[in-house]
Amino acid sequence: MELFKTNQLKIYNSLSKSKENFKPIVEGKVGMYVCGPTVYSNVHLGNVRTFMSFDLIFRYLKHLGYKVRYVRNITDAGHLENDADEGEDRIAKKARLEQIEPMEVVQRYTVDFHNTLQKINNLPPSIEPTATGHIVEQIEIIKDILSKGLAYEINGSVYFDVLKYNETNHYGILSGRNIEDSIHNTRELDGQSDKKNPQDFALWKKAEPQHIMRWPSPWSDGFPGWHLECTAMSTKYLGETFDIHGGGMDLKFPHHECEIAQSQVKNNVKPVNYWLHANMLILNGQKMAKSTGNYILPNEIFTGDNKILSKAYSPSATRFFMLQAHYRSVLDFTSDGLEASERGYLKLMESFNNISKIEVSKESSIDINAWKQKCYEAMNDDFNSPILIANLFEAAKYVNLLLDKKETISEKDFQEFKATINAFVYDVLGLQNDMQKDSSDKLSGVIEMLINMRKEARDNKNWKLSDEIRDELASLGIQLKDGKEGTSFSIN
Repeated sequence: MELFKTNQLKIYNSLSKSKENFKPIVEGKVGMYVCGPTVYSNVHLGNVRTFMSFDLIFRYLKHLGYKVRYVRNITDAGHLENDADEGEDRIAKKARLEQIEPMEVVQRYTVDFHNTLQKINNLPPSIEPTATGHIVEQIEIIKDILSKGLAYEINGSVYFDVLKYNETNHYGILSGRNIEDSIHNTRELDGQSDKKNPQDFALWKKAEPQHIMRWPSPWSDGFPGWHLECTAMSTKYLGETFDIHGGGMDLKFPHHECEIAQSQVKNNVKPVNYWLHANMLILNGQKMAKSTGNYILPNEIFTGDNKILSKAYSPSATRFFMLQAHYRSVLDFTSDGLEASERGYLKLMESFNNISKIEVSKESSIDINAWKQKCYEAMNDDFNSPILIANLFEAAKYVNLLLDKKETISEKDFQEFKATINAFVYDVLGLQNDMQKDSSDKLSGVIEMLINMRKEARDNKNWKLSDEIRDELASLGIQLKDGKEGTSFSIN
């Protein structure tokens, strides 16, 4: 039986501002869209935390037995400076400064994004579409919104009419903003914009002569607005209404608010059932952002090449640090916090590495089923990874008590205990065992040393020593294979 049939998952929905029982549109299947990066610079740790949060959600949904279609886009055009409708495209600006093609910028930082998430052990999404790969779909949506009178074209640019939309809908339904207050607090346009109202947002922008990234459209050679791409790609791959839409807290307004308005006009249905938002990562008490320079890159943590930390930390220790906070809470990244987290992570891994040494008994003195239930209760409560980790520390105590023979466990409970730990530590939390990797690296080093000793013996025609090294390694399950490019080994 699929686990989702016996586990009622509760999700905090930003739209209702409350926890709700999760019920997908199609039983056993989940459609999830998450706003991806704008690829104009290296992905910083604050971005990584957001994508790690949704990796945790993706992993747990899969663990429960759902068939998940996870779509996460790449913004490679249309995202202007300061998230505004005026100014320079972030990618084009980077290309101009470095005197390279915009798509070189896109390629460089898309590769960096993928490499970083792979190091931190995020699973790839099911589909990863790009904004530039869906220009046609975006143009068709604009045509539809224009035909319904909810957008207008001026001087080759097209804008969504927020005030007209708000006459029959609630612009601000997600963020809780009131359009009347917004009008009252907004200064009059200074004549530099073609918009009718300051609240309106661009669906299509006419490209200025110096603008490199442009496409033909019925209105001008230009480029789509930043908000439009997510509406086009999410509905194309997940349908007019889908289960989950995620992103960082900073995208709630205006980006997600604009997505709702566009989709509502285009399809006349509620676009998303559950809106999820991951909170920010701050650095030493201040917002982490590329624009302010207050940020740290993941690779700087892994190598120790930075001015903030006293040493390097592994990707898994870094991941563990971030998972110790709930995805909806603000997390302050500090050297002391990371140091303490690493100690806890290594202590946990040390205990779990000793599981195989436990001796089983006829009966259990520990209630494994009750402990296992607490693990599921934590994750079923809006993916509460801190509580899950607390339960895993409880499991580590059980391991130590069992090793000391102060508690007993039956064979059946032992197998259940071990399987549950593996499922939550490695499959759900996505942690990797650095201690085992360190041991593996050391073992490889020793084998390479013996291979070099064997080569030296062969060069000296000391066949007896050469054969002894080969045979001793073989007796330990390590097979040597001599080839033109040297000797390789495999461990059986």
